[in-house]
Amino acid sequence: MVLDMMEAFYRPLGGGRFASTPATAGPWSPGFQHGGPVSALIGRAFERHDPVPGTRVARVTVEILSPVPVAELDVNVRVVRPGKRIALLGGEITHEGRPVVRATAWRIMAAPAHLVPVVHGSAPPPLPDSPGPFGDWPGVHLDGYLSAMEWRLVRGAFGEPGPGTVWARPRIPLVAGEADTPLARTLTLADSASGIGSQLDLSKWMIINTDVTVALHRDPVGDWLCLDASLDASPGGSALCQGTLADRSGEFGRALQTLLVDEPPA
Repeated sequence: MVLDMMEAFYRPLGGGRFASTPATAGPWSPGFQHGGPVSALIGRAFERHDPVPGTRVARVTVEILSPVPVAELDVNVRVVRPGKRIALLGGEITHEGRPVVRATAWRIMAAPAHLVPVVHGSAPPPLPDSPGPFGDWPGVHLDGYLSAMEWRLVRGAFGEPGPGTVWARPRIPLVAGEADTPLARTLTLADSASGIGSQLDLSKWMIINTDVTVALHRDPVGDWLCLDASLDASPGGSALCQGTLADRSGEFGRALQTLLVDEPPA
């Protein structure tokens, strides 16, 4: 893919419909999307739906119902629980009338400006001057989402056992003709936690995340975001990936994914 020819992850078609560009394609197939752009697309809809001054989207949970094709998508959101200080939003992404993603978000009133910050996370590592190698990841589709993001690896590498730490930013906007919001930048990256932090050999195990939850105690500042991720798995159970999100000023939120672990098909 030539990035200069990819204006964005999505092109707006009007009426809540979007055309997915090849930049949305995930690492496993050029025909199916990575969860990052999809999560950001519905997060964008949450932010724009009946906005209330002085509130912010503090938590988004995205349920991935099936592989999302690189195709036209319809995005619809609604208010599930209205309120001036706390509101629950619900949303759905469909392809040709079939739901492929469902999501919820809590929109809450911003805390008073004089609140004394309480942050327990350690300072993020410095942003590397140059990108690191992807590592040996045979059979992976690189010419979609992975190329549409700029990566600066700090610890670990894609396709290698984690935990891992990476700085990243999108090379292109989420929607053509728009500047990304802090929430959109965060959601575009957050679903990469299991790829960055996986401690299972991806050549021996099939790992599929069913969801991603992103909770933010403040909005990030700047284009570059840091994601530190690790994965836990148990026999007879499943896997759980958790990530810490930070910008140059420090930690601002967390990401959590539930994952299926199985032997790959023959």
